[in-house]
This record gives sequence, C-alpha cells and structure tokens, in this order.
Amino acid sequence: MEFRPVKAEILAVRIIPNADQALADQFQLKFHQRSLAIITCTIDDVGYTAIDEATKRADVEVVYARSFYAGASHASGPLSGEFIGIIAGPSPDEVISGVDAIRNVIENEAYFEAINPEETHTMYAHVVARTGSYLSKLANIDEGAPLAYLIAPPLEAMYGLDAALKAADVQLAAFYGPPSETNFGGGLVTGTQSACRSAADAFRKSILDIARNPIAY
Repeated sequence: MEFRPVKAEILAVRIIPNADQALADQFQLKFHQRSLAIITCTIDDVGYTAIDEATKRADVEVVYARSFYAGASHASGPLSGEFIGIIAGPSPDEVISGVDAIRNVIENEAYFEAINPEETHTMYAHVVARTGSYLSKLANIDEGAPLAYLIAPPLEAMYGLDAALKAADVQLAAFYGPPSETNFGGGLVTGTQSACRSAADAFRKSILDIARNPIAY
C-alpha cells in the first residue's frame, strides 16, 4: 500500500486594486494596505499552507482565511471549494506576487496523500521548512521556525499525532480537535527541521498502519 498525491485545485482568484473603505474596515486593514487578493481552492489545509508562503514572498498579510463546513463535496457553488483566503498589500503588484506564491505551493509543493485507490482515505503530513507570518501566528512560534502540519480523519489524526510527538524532539504548537469544519483533525508541531520531518514520517506511518489494520487494537 503506497501513498499517492492528492493535489488541491485553485478554483477562483480576484484582485481588488483599491478596496472600498467599508470593506477595508471589515478586514481591519492597515493604512497602507489598499489592495486585496481573494482565492478559493478545493483543500483547506493546502490553502493555509499556501497563503503562509505568500507572506514570505511578497509584502502581504493574511487578513482572512476560513474553511467551509463539510468540505468541497458540499460546497455552496462550483467556485467555492473548501477554503477561502484573502491577502492584503500596499499595491496590486504585491498581492499579485502573493497569489503567484500561493499558486506555486498549491500546484507544485503541498498536497494530501491518499492511502486507497479511490482517494477517499487521505492525510496531510507536510513540513514547512520556514514559516511565514500567518502560520507562525497560528502556532505561536517565531517567524521562520520549522513546522510539521499534520492532518487526518478524526481517529487517525489523534493516534498519529501521539506517534509524531513521541517520534522526535518536537512540541505541539496548535491542536485541532476533531471534527474540524471539514471533519478532520490534527495539529501543528515544531522543532528542528529534521525533527519535524521525523514527526511527519511517524504520523504517516501510523496512519498507514491503521488503514491496513483498522480494528486490530
């Protein structure tokens, strides 16, 4: 049994070059933040990872990011997906650079992994070598610290998270108790880059074991 990549798909992107003040107030934009980029995609955790990368590649800040309830299979429309993210910057060029970084992560770097051929049993064990401002704030860690982003279905997530924390010198930085909006669970763990990779490997291995022997306790 092998893991196979399950990639997210970007569904829609729009740039607002100069946001109306009423909208700017809702997102609590800073004085210099006049431009917005709005993006939706089919997998929320990949989206969160991608918008964090935008904060490292451009002069932008994440001002809104949410998962949609029940996931992409129950989306409110064909362009809704599972996630919406909004970044703000001082100019259209900056937010476009941020979107370019988001697209690169979604298309080439971050993905879920499927355990079964139907791709109905999936998990996310992605190592961020250097966090940007968004994930650093979520995890309450220094910007630029390594992070392992570990997500799976409810039972698998809790068992796998325990295995990850025991496998390496890492600390639990954020806990996502199941069910999340998309009925998953997991957490963010931090340590050295090598420790985060070991934790992610242990998470992945433990979930594969559950898939092979779901009731062999």
